[in-house]
Amino acid sequence: MSKLSKKPSKQPLNHSLNQPDLPQKSAPRLTFVHSIKYEWRLLLVAVQFLTRLPVPQFANYNPQWLHESSRHFPAVGLLVGLLCAGVFWLSSPLFTPLVAAVLSTAFGIKLTGAFHEDGLADSCDGLGGGLTRARTLEIMKDSRLGTYGVLGLVSALLLKISLLASMPLSVAIVALIIGHTASRLLCISLLALLPYGGEIEHAKAKPMAQQLTPLQGLLSSGWLILAGVLVMLLFPNTVQQIGIWQWSLALLLGIVATDYMRRLLRRRLNGYTGDGLGATQQLSEIAIYIGLAASNAFI
Repeated sequence: MSKLSKKPSKQPLNHSLNQPDLPQKSAPRLTFVHSIKYEWRLLLVAVQFLTRLPVPQFANYNPQWLHESSRHFPAVGLLVGLLCAGVFWLSSPLFTPLVAAVLSTAFGIKLTGAFHEDGLADSCDGLGGGLTRARTLEIMKDSRLGTYGVLGLVSALLLKISLLASMPLSVAIVALIIGHTASRLLCISLLALLPYGGEIEHAKAKPMAQQLTPLQGLLSSGWLILAGVLVMLLFPNTVQQIGIWQWSLALLLGIVATDYMRRLLRRRLNGYTGDGLGATQQLSEIAIYIGLAASNAFI
C-alpha cells in the first residue's frame, strides 16, 4: 500500500492544474489489482492447506493468511469436485458405475490427503467415546483410530460410493461438483456461527481458531454460485431434468446435516474444532448426494 501513497516528486504546475484528478483515477485501479493479487494468494494458501496439490512457496508468509483463506475453501471444493468428476467420467466407459465411484472417491482422498475424512473419524471417536468435554478433546487429539472412528469412516465411504454409483453418469458428475463445493461452504459457516471450542494452545492451525465474519461467509457463497453456473453451462439438460425441488431437497439435507453438527459441537464442546469442521464437510456432502440420488426416480 505504500506504493499507492507515493506521488511524483517533480511535476509541472500546469500539469497539476489541468489534470488534478489523474492520481485519484489511478489509485482505485492499483488498489483493485492489489486486492486481486491478495485474494489469489489467499486462494493458493487454501489449496495448500486443504490439498496435496503443489503451489508456489510464499515469501514472508503471514499466519493470518490461513484464517483469511477460509473464505476460499469452497473454491478448493470446486477444484476437487471438478477433478473427481473428471476421474468418474473417464472411468465410466471402462468400468461399472461402482468401480468408477470407488476410483473417484479414492482419488479425492489422495488429492486431499484424507484431510476431512480424518476429521470425521476423530470426531466419531471423541464424540462417541468421550463423556466430558476434556475427555472428548483428548480422544480427538489421539492419532489412534477407535471403533467409533472406524465405523463412522467406513459408513461414510460406503454411502458416498453407493450413492454416486446409483446415479446416472451426468447426475453423478454434477453431484460431485456441487457436493464438494457446497459442503465446504456449509462447513465454514460454523466459523461464523460458533466460537472455537478446542484448546487454542493445542490447535494444529491456530489462525483457523478465529471466527469468520458473516460478511466473509456471505462472500464465500460466490464460489457456489460459480459452480452452479458452471454445471448449467456444461450439463444444461441434466440440471433441468433434476428439477428445482430436487435441488432444494439436496440443499435442505445439507443444511440439516450442518445444523446437526452445529448443535452437537455447541452442546459437547462449546464450539467448533478442526475435526468438527471436517466431520461437517463429510456429512453435508453425503446429505447432498442423498438428495440428488433420491431424485433419480423422478427424472
